[in-house]
Order: sequence, then structure tokens, then C-alpha cells
Amino acid sequence: MPLSEIMQQRLEDWKQAAMQFAPLLLGQTPERPLADIRADYNRELARNLPPAGVTSEDVDMGGVPGMLVTPDNARRGRVLFYIHGGGYISGGPSGYLGLAGHYARRLGARVFLPDYRLAPDHAFPASLDDVVTAWRWLVEREGGAANIVISGDSAGGAMVVSSMVRARRLGLALPVGGVAISPWANLEMTGASYTTRDGIDPLCNREILTLMARCALGTTPAGDPDASPVFADVRGLPPVMIQVGESEVMLSDAFQLAAHLTDHRVRTTLEVWPEMFHVWPMFTDILPEAQQALDSAARFLDSLLPSA
Repeated sequence: MPLSEIMQQRLEDWKQAAMQFAPLLLGQTPERPLADIRADYNRELARNLPPAGVTSEDVDMGGVPGMLVTPDNARRGRVLFYIHGGGYISGGPSGYLGLAGHYARRLGARVFLPDYRLAPDHAFPASLDDVVTAWRWLVEREGGAANIVISGDSAGGAMVVSSMVRARRLGLALPVGGVAISPWANLEMTGASYTTRDGIDPLCNREILTLMARCALGTTPAGDPDASPVFADVRGLPPVMIQVGESEVMLSDAFQLAAHLTDHRVRTTLEVWPEMFHVWPMFTDILPEAQQALDSAARFLDSLLPSA
């Protein structure tokens, strides 16, 4: 199924915004300040507009800056904790108001998005440290996690699982369930799709991801369980849905993560969307498959939240 011209152009614009990080990945000094490049990237993502009836505001999440998205149909106590993607080097809540807003409306939930530190200024695990700090703050603020679900995409999709593993290790309450969208779950990148889908995925390829992993990880090994949750101790986690596009170079990561969760008796749902690309649900405003995928994710999370 060919993508519309509008969709193809949006993908190309997103790719071009991401390519501004190329000198950084090659160990060179970008011609422009990194803060400006990141701001341009977030503005590109922000073209994915939220629905009507959604507001946003800045919040301090226990010392981690963040954003709160509130829909006009919010139901008392319902909360989604959303972890943005960007390969640990880019992205931020301001670029995710569209996806967060559509999620918020579907769930009738407030959405909290931590603005975690990024590499190479702050190499891994600074990102995960901040996400878990923000999670601890949210659980304390809400008086527990019985009304909280979690979701994220790409690097944030991996941290959906990694943050729950870390939270469990610290004795923190866990969300009632999570959705990992296009998770970058194995930074060793050993799966078959890194060959069979290389050049098919319009947004990611093995070469760029190898450079991105090197930039993001610093001295952390690619196989560290916190960075690659396919190797983590996932026993006792709540139900997890994984959504991945069939065209993604990270397709194998989703398969490996789903198998790993299943092997450790975690209730797992895997959705593979034919012909879809990396983090396609970002385009809920213009792509029917994005709307359908987010509908499915929201139904999954809604089924785990208390009905009252």
C-alpha cells in the first residue's frame, strides 16, 4: 500500500531533521549549537498536532522537567506516563503533544512526559535514571500506581520495560500495564531485520543506529540489561503490549522482546502492522493506520485501568 504524498513528505521532513545530528554521531562538532538542532527536531515532530480539547503545561517531576497534557474528558485518577523516543540523543515532550494528546483523549487520562537528559552530554543511563526519578515522583503524587499506565516509543519504548525493571528493583510500585511502540530493545542489533529490513525502513538503518548507539551509550555495553531489555530480568512485570511496523529495521527487537517477556510469564501482546514504518502512530492526524494502532493501544491500556 503506497503512502500518500503528504505522508511521504512528512517522513522526508522528519528524516532531514534527524540528519542534522549526523556530525554529532560521527564525533564531529556540528556547525550549529546542539540546542538549536534539537529545537528544530522537536518543531518538526510538533507538526503532528493534538486533537481539540487538550491543554499542556510544564511540570517539575521530582527535579526532572516534564510536561502534563490534560484532555477535557479526563476521568478522575487516570494517568498515562509517556516516555518519548529519539535514540537517547533527541526528542522531547514539546514534540510529542500530538501523540500524547491523542492518547489522552482516547484514555480520558492525564499524560505526564518526562524531559529526560540526552546523550552525548549525558550518556546512558542518565536517561533511564531521570525516567525512574520522574516515575517515583508520579507514584508519590498519585498515592500509588493502581491508576497509572505507561507507554513510549523507540528508545522510550525500550524504557517502558527497563523503567519497570528498575522500579521493581527499587521497590517502587509498578504501573498496571504498558505499551511499547517500535521499541529499540536490543542495542547489540543482532536480529535478522537489521539485514532484511535495512533500506526498507524509511526512517532508520543499521549504520545510523550503530552510530547512535555508540553516541548514546558512552561506556555502557550495548548488551547491558538496562539499555537492552531483551536481556533484563523481566519477571513479575505487568501486562505489556508491543506494537511494531513490519517494515522496521527494529522488527527483530520486538520479536525478541515479546519472546523474552513470554518466556518469563509476563502477559504479552504483540502487534505487527504490515508495511508500517518506525513509530508510525506519531502521524495520527493524517495516517489511518496510526489512528487504528493508537486505538488498539488505548483499548489495551483501558482494559487494565479501573473502570471507576
